[in-house]
Amino acid sequence: MPPNMTYRKRQVVSQKILSPIEAQVNICRLQINKVLEQLKLEQPDLPVLDLSKYETPIKAAKQLRKEWGLKEPIIKNLVHLLESKGILITSFNFGTNRVDAQSILTETKHPIIFTNRALLGDRQRFTLAYELGHLVMHLYTSPSLDREVSHEANLFAAEFLMPEKEIRPDFAGNITVARLGELKKKWKVSMQSLLYRADDLGFLTPNQKRYLLQQFNQMKIRRREPPELDIAKETPILMKTLITKYKTKMKMDITELAAFFNIYSDEFINFYGQ
Repeated sequence: MPPNMTYRKRQVVSQKILSPIEAQVNICRLQINKVLEQLKLEQPDLPVLDLSKYETPIKAAKQLRKEWGLKEPIIKNLVHLLESKGILITSFNFGTNRVDAQSILTETKHPIIFTNRALLGDRQRFTLAYELGHLVMHLYTSPSLDREVSHEANLFAAEFLMPEKEIRPDFAGNITVARLGELKKKWKVSMQSLLYRADDLGFLTPNQKRYLLQQFNQMKIRRREPPELDIAKETPILMKTLITKYKTKMKMDITELAAFFNIYSDEFINFYGQ
C-alpha cells in the first residue's frame, strides 16, 4: 500500500478486491498531481490533532469544529465544507460494496478522498467524516500499531456529525425505529449511526439495543434503509474546477487533456466529469 493511504472498509477484505481500487487511486493521484503542480494550489486548512495532546477522538472532533468555526450542529453540506478547506474529493465505482472510501496524499501534500460511487447519501457523509478523522488524527502522527485507528476514526466521525451536546435532547424519551427515522432526516446520517450514537451516549440498555437491531432485521432495513428516508448525495466540484482551470491555462481541449493523462477521452469524461 502506498504511504499515507487509508481505507474505510469492512473488517476483512481480500487483496484481490483492494488491488484494482488501489491501482485506480494511484493513477488518479499521479494525474491530479500534474494539475496541482501547475496551479500552485494553497495548502489545505487541515490541522494536526495528535491524540497525545487531545486525548480522545471526541475531543479532537470538538477541536476541529472549533478551529473551523462550525457554529451550527448539523453540517448541511459536508462535501462543500471539506472542499472549502482544500480537501479534494472524487468518486468512482469500486466494484464492491465492501470498501467505502480510500484517502491518499499527493506529492504536493494535498489529500484526496475517493469514495465508492455506490454509496448512498447518509453513508457518503459518515464515510467522509471518518476519512477526515484519519487525516487530522493519523496522517502526520504515526500512531502506534496497538492503536485501533479505525475505531478512533469512527468515534471522531460520530462526534463531528452528531455533537453530543446538541444531540442529547433528541435521544430523550423512548427511542424507536420510527424516532430514528425522524432523526435521520434531521441529522443526515443513517438510522443505524443514530442507534449506535444513542448507545454510545448511554441512552440504550443492551436489551434495548438488541431489540432495535432485531427490528431492523425483521423490517429488512439493516442493509438498506427505507428509500423514502434517503439523504441526497453531495456533489464534489473542486477537482472538476481545478481541471477546468488547468485546461484553460494550458489551452487544451478534452482530447489533449485526456492524452496528457494517458487515458481515452471517454474514460476522462466518465471519471472527471468534463
